[in-house]
Amino acid sequence: MATTGLGISSSDSVAQTRGITQQDFLRILSTQLTFQDPLKPIDNQQFMAQMAQFSSLEQTRMSNEKLDTLLSQQAANQSLGLIGKTVEISSANGNVAGTVTTISFSNGQPMLTVKATSGELMTDVSLTQVALVRGSAS
Repeated sequence: MATTGLGISSSDSVAQTRGITQQDFLRILSTQLTFQDPLKPIDNQQFMAQMAQFSSLEQTRMSNEKLDTLLSQQAANQSLGLIGKTVEISSANGNVAGTVTTISFSNGQPMLTVKATSGELMTDVSLTQVALVRGSAS
């Protein structure tokens, strides 16, 4: 019987700050233009470089958001393959073996229901608690 580990980590991107927005940048820029020294105006090349840097930063932020969405969808798809499989769950009482019976989604994250070999029904088990996948239940 093949045994595989399940290596999924959760992302806390929602808790991270978003940083400066385009609206913030434009507000700073207009303030800078309002209070600039008329004898030393901003160089056009410097201005364009700032705009290009902000544009690049915004594209990177959007790419990160898309990757977070993709990771969530991949975790959801991977979790569906666990139905009927025997898994080992890390819990406060040590590792518990059981069979995945159902999967539900809470805040977009898959939550497993596992029937332990002792007969106990464990609900709301996250994928990060799955230490081992053993294959089909016998």
